[in-house]
Parts: sequence; C-alpha cells; structure tokens
Amino acid sequence: MFKIIGTLLGFYFFGFFGALIGYIAGSFIDRYIAYGAGAVNPLTSAQRQAVFIETVFIMMGKLAKVDGRITQDEVSHVEDFIQKLGMTSEHRQQAIALFKQGTAPDFDYERKLNEFVSVCGHTNSLRQMLLVYLIVMAISDGRMDTAEESLLRTCALHLGYDQLAFRQLLDMVLNQSRFAGGQVASPTALEDAYKALGITKEATDQEIKRAYRKLMSQYHPDKLIGQGVPQDMIAMATAQAQEVQAAYDLIKKSRNI
Repeated sequence: MFKIIGTLLGFYFFGFFGALIGYIAGSFIDRYIAYGAGAVNPLTSAQRQAVFIETVFIMMGKLAKVDGRITQDEVSHVEDFIQKLGMTSEHRQQAIALFKQGTAPDFDYERKLNEFVSVCGHTNSLRQMLLVYLIVMAISDGRMDTAEESLLRTCALHLGYDQLAFRQLLDMVLNQSRFAGGQVASPTALEDAYKALGITKEATDQEIKRAYRKLMSQYHPDKLIGQGVPQDMIAMATAQAQEVQAAYDLIKKSRNI
C-alpha cells in the first residue's frame, strides 16, 4: 500500500525520479511492516537507484554521440532498454531527455560520474554494472570505435578501474556478447568462451568453475538489488548471466566436466 502512496506523492511533487524514490521508499515501509526491522535505509537505497538510472541514460547519450553521430542501432538499443524498464510514456520522455542531455557537446559528464561515485561508488556491483551497461551500449551498433573505447576508458578510471582491470572487463563483456541467445556457432566459439569467463584455455577445471561462479554471483539478481541496482534493470544483468552460462556450458562440453 505504502509503495503506491509513495509513488503517487513522489510523482506529484518531483516527477519521474520522485516517483521512483517514492516507490522504493514505500516498498521498504511495506516490507518493514510485514517483516520488521533490518532492511537497508530506503532513502539511501532510493537515492542510489535514482542516480544510477540518471547516470546510465546520460552516459548512453554521451557514448552514442562521441563518434560524431547517433546510429539507428544505438537509438533502437536505448528504446529496447526503456521498454525493459516498463516506463510509461511520460517517463520514457524523461529518460530520452536525459539521453539527449548526455549528447550535448558541452555537457560535463565527468561531473555526473563524480556524483555517481559519491553516491554509489562504495558498491562494487553498481560500478561494474554501470560499466557493463555502457560497454553493451557501445557495441549495440555492432562495433566499437576508438572514440567510444576512449570514453569508456575515462569512465572506468572515474569508477576506480585501472587500465588492466578495464581491459579485462571489456574483453569479458565483448566475448560474452558473442553468446547472446545461446549462440555458439562461431569457429572461435571455444576461444571466445574462455575469454568470456576472463580465463585462458590453460586454466584448470577448478579455476574455470571458480571464474564461472564469481561471474554468476556478480550478475545474481538478489545481490544486485540488495546493493542498489534498480529492480527493473535486472533484466540486463540476467541477459549477461545467460551469456556467461552459454560460454561455460560450451567449455564444460569440450572438457567433459
């Protein structure tokens, strides 16, 4: 009940993101009434989720424009992202406004990233999922050019990733994307599968299992929600987990493990 009240009041006074905060805060109140104390501070969690969503759409806009033009594939990717969030028509317009804000040549995206770090930076899952979403955005048109990779590298540095850690994450996500929909038909599929798990073919069976479990834990819905990833955005993480699963299944089959 309180999540409905919170959503309505938040939207009335503050618009889309007020509705988001009201919904989350109301949900925590409902949970408190039902299950008692022990939940995460709802206002803190709501603030993290609101900043997370704002940053995602703004940086998607920046990425789309950084190479000089926005492709139809990139627009379709953002539209699909909005649909997965289940946004109303009005909220969709607000999300698009954030996206357009990010495309402005004079927009200070580094300031937005600093805000993200100050609110969400202490949570590794939030930093990693933001970077994963942006990498997926960068390759939505089938390629990643130099300008996009340079911007991603700058984002990674703001989020606390050194060059090696960024390169490892980039390689993993790029190779995970090759297993979208469970596709494993590529001649280099097995090699890609090892890279998708962040390991080499020289890894032992135990190291492979450990890498797989670590990735699946990072993409686990309950863990991500608990650390502040908005529940409606979990579908993207679930898709990444399915790609990891497909890569792991191929490796298991090749090794009979």
